[in-house]
Amino acid sequence: MKAFIKEYWKFIVPFLLGFILFQLQVPQGMPVKAWHLFSIFLPTVLAIILAPLPMGGVAIMSLLACILTGTLDFKTQALTGFSNTTPWMVLSVFFIARAFVKTNLGNRLAYYFVKIMGKSTLGLAYGLSCTEVILAPFIPSNAARAGGIMLPIVKSISQALGSDPQDNTQRHLGSYLFFNSFNTNLITSAMFLTAVAVNPIIQDVALSHGFKITWLSWFYATSVPCFACLLLLPLVLYFIYPPEKKELHGAQNLAKQTLEEMGSFSTQEWIMIATFSVMLFLWTAGEMLWQIHPAVSGLLGVSILLVTKVLSFDDVLNEGAAWHTFLWLSILVMMSTYLSEFGFIAWFSANIQALIQGYSCMTTLLLCVVVFYYSHYLFASQVAHTSALYAGILSVALACGAPPAISIMALAVTASLSSVTTHYGTAAAPVLFGAKYVSVADWWRTGLFVSFLHFAIFIVIGGFWWKIIKLW
Repeated sequence: MKAFIKEYWKFIVPFLLGFILFQLQVPQGMPVKAWHLFSIFLPTVLAIILAPLPMGGVAIMSLLACILTGTLDFKTQALTGFSNTTPWMVLSVFFIARAFVKTNLGNRLAYYFVKIMGKSTLGLAYGLSCTEVILAPFIPSNAARAGGIMLPIVKSISQALGSDPQDNTQRHLGSYLFFNSFNTNLITSAMFLTAVAVNPIIQDVALSHGFKITWLSWFYATSVPCFACLLLLPLVLYFIYPPEKKELHGAQNLAKQTLEEMGSFSTQEWIMIATFSVMLFLWTAGEMLWQIHPAVSGLLGVSILLVTKVLSFDDVLNEGAAWHTFLWLSILVMMSTYLSEFGFIAWFSANIQALIQGYSCMTTLLLCVVVFYYSHYLFASQVAHTSALYAGILSVALACGAPPAISIMALAVTASLSSVTTHYGTAAAPVLFGAKYVSVADWWRTGLFVSFLHFAIFIVIGGFWWKIIKLW
């Protein structure tokens, strides 16, 4: 029995939680179906945190639970997530990300910036940050950017310059560059609508409140405070988590040598550049000018790459991460949608609003952001965190009279930035943490300090910018 519990406790705990919640009396004022769906949704979030299976496996079991309990109708409700535009957009841009790595264009851009800005460790950090800024709009997975492009670049540069955890020299410069790259990854995720999977989810929630967010309007709102973060963060980390090597004499030569070995741009790289240009234009203005949905723009980009044979259909079939994400994202989007439609979010908002009556609307918004930010300690996924809490906390802020636009965007950037707190809070974190350049203690301690920096920048610079553009 002990062996069984030890082997399956990660399954047992969410199941027992769901079973108990399902049997409890429905809270006063909440629709029965809303409570039953919440009784499945909460254990799903817990299972995602405990990870007895990959997220896709957890999502399939949750879908089955919704159907078997009669909470959702199989034909008319349970599969609606697969027709949602959000998973399709994410799926298509995953394929774009594969092509980006396959053509080696990402590595070329990275080394190009190292060649220009690699005189010092601080300059190198800014060069790598610039690479993230260029990659982020086109790669909707922070894990793909971190693992597929930035990890090999940062690791190879660190080792070439004499910084390697194998000989206990990681603090020479590698630790600083790795943690700076992780933070830059989160900032760019917050900056661009198409930079991470949670942003389109937030876009859908905002639309349900009558607030339409386009690629351009998202960037317009986040650009100034996020650029401030990008400018200040490498400098702040330089003092609170300093590299031992500050002046470099080999980084630029390494980048120059690598670029020479790569040779001139290939035909496939030029096709990638042209395809990205088309997609970026359509993401920026296509919906406004021709009513072309961003998901359609993504499918167009994939089609171009297939026709030009930059991508083969085997590449599409073998992109397991894309199909896996499409599966669990579709199911989570569906569950989140029906939590709102069945009345759970409205009930939750009304009760939280009753608890915080008496505070001003802006104080309430600040409290909501703080709760949303630091609750990420409990989550090992941005999607799980956002799916579980974003809509409910937003509803509380709006119900208390906080300005809709600033509430939506303040919580939106928090969804990405809050992942800085732990080494497991988003898929990009374990990818970079696994290189062993940053210890757990350093990651958590420095991450907590950076969280204070986020609040300071967004309250001062973000608040000033949002007032200028009349976001509130």
